[in-house]
Amino acid sequence: MTPKTPDSATQVRVRASRLVLYTVLVVITGLMLGPFGWLVVTGLKTTPELAASPVHWLPDKIQWHNFADAFTQIDFLGYARNSLVISLIYATLVSLSSAWVGFGFARLGAPGKKVLFGVLLGSMMLPQMITLFPTYLIFAKLGMVNTYWPWVLWGLAAAPYLVFLFRQFFAGMPRELEEAAIVDGCGYAGIFWRIFLPQSWPVLAASFVIAFTWSWGDFIAPMLLLSSDRTTLSVALMTSYVTPGGLPVNNLLAAGSVMYVVPILLIFLVAQRGFVAGMSTTGLK
Repeated sequence: MTPKTPDSATQVRVRASRLVLYTVLVVITGLMLGPFGWLVVTGLKTTPELAASPVHWLPDKIQWHNFADAFTQIDFLGYARNSLVISLIYATLVSLSSAWVGFGFARLGAPGKKVLFGVLLGSMMLPQMITLFPTYLIFAKLGMVNTYWPWVLWGLAAAPYLVFLFRQFFAGMPRELEEAAIVDGCGYAGIFWRIFLPQSWPVLAASFVIAFTWSWGDFIAPMLLLSSDRTTLSVALMTSYVTPGGLPVNNLLAAGSVMYVVPILLIFLVAQRGFVAGMSTTGLK
């Protein structure tokens, strides 16, 4: 028997459905990229064009020098280095510590474990501003203001959302992996470092990108804890591109913001494969 071929009406419906789907995706993509595109256009305008009414949508003459001015007017590389150091420290430590805590919640048994996990999830609902002031007082008492030690401690303390990601991933891994390692005389620390952590590279990559983005985009904590010479690029962008009267120079601010976003895009492009979940049962072979 020859296989049935879809009739022309079915093919038309399939093509129409695909067309609608692609149109919706293009519209959503445009809405997502619209603000970034407007930021780039703003960085290429002159100051009078920004103040024009009605809105001057496109620059009459592209001002490429705005990006060079934004780069040279402040110590852009120095502030970017500070942000990179803080973000790498925090993202690395918080990914490992969250993986360790998630492993404990997923594979170890203890009285009150479910209650503790519920408290952990509940802590995600606390706004940052509630804990920021007492945290600042603690760091001030310990002499950690104007140092990078707060980000080290924050990284070692794990993050509730990342703990939840790792817990869900580790809970789905087969019990045979753990039992075989115990039979071979491996403790739970060895099971974590040798078996579970290498298997969790998709979650590790996602966790690193998320944590890096958190730290790179943070404004309040560096503003409170660091001096002007040790602060991050996010603070420098908001406080340095101003006129002598204190008004923001918006075209330079937009140009600097575009360059500020580039490292996040590069990190995402490098680690995007980590968002594709791997098969956790490969260790059974």
